[in-house]
Amino acid sequence: MSESAERLVLLGLGSNKNALANLRRCLGALEARFGKVKASTVYQSADVSACVQDAATACATPVFHNMVAAFHSAAEPAAIKRWSKAQERAQGRLPPSAGANTHPIDIDLLAVGELCGEFDSELGAIRLPHDDMLAHAFVLRPLAELVPQARHPGAGKTYAELWASARATASPRLTPICLPSAAPL
Repeated sequence: MSESAERLVLLGLGSNKNALANLRRCLGALEARFGKVKASTVYQSADVSACVQDAATACATPVFHNMVAAFHSAAEPAAIKRWSKAQERAQGRLPPSAGANTHPIDIDLLAVGELCGEFDSELGAIRLPHDDMLAHAFVLRPLAELVPQARHPGAGKTYAELWASARATASPRLTPICLPSAAPL
């Protein structure tokens, strides 16, 4: 695949350590690398990877702050993923093997235009759209806010339609905590 026409790139950003400062730093780095970036509201939620979802178990990790960033780029998925992983390291993210439960920044490549399938990269296979992007309210709600009329490449429905279907079962602990500084794309 060669770089060609610009496509809408959607990234999920999350942090559970100095969250707002780290999210702002990541947005600044995104703009420095890719140009104009639009950002959703920041939403606070429990860390779904570290908590058992039952009432008897308390979550021992800090809450996550999540948002979605959108920009247009001709970069290929592998280049975006490479940049994302370098940015995570630059902001102090430890590899999963270190066993850390705090994340200064977590960047997930959600979608690149209409691309569907598995794409090779030196960091391993990249699956687009991201397998879990529709499973979590902390991703779907910001997508519906930021790019409501954009269509999910696999489901074919708009993010607004997908959120309307999912919000009845969304976590009640998904709380908006920070308004975006710019209007949606």
